[in-house]
Amino acid sequence: MQFLSLILFLPTFFVMGALFLLFPRETAGGRRRVFDLFVLALSLVLSIFAMLWGYRHSGPDAGAIWKQVLAALMAYGAFVLVGAIALPLRARLFRRA
Repeated sequence: MQFLSLILFLPTFFVMGALFLLFPRETAGGRRRVFDLFVLALSLVLSIFAMLWGYRHSGPDAGAIWKQVLAALMAYGAFVLVGAIALPLRARLFRRA
């Protein structure tokens, strides 16, 4: 039951990950692809950890739905945070000369 929020957000993560991989196209090289795949794997792992943390640390009086809501918010936030940090880092590392 604790992985329900991940299952529900997988399509969103897939779309956001595909957009992260595809744009910008003109600077895509081998090193950048490895960096992008590492960032996506890291964001998925951290979102799973955040989801599990949110599910386990929700209030004791919270109902079952609120555990899922907190877990989903934590997973989505972790995924977006990693991407938000990686975008300017990627732009700096793989700047065209």
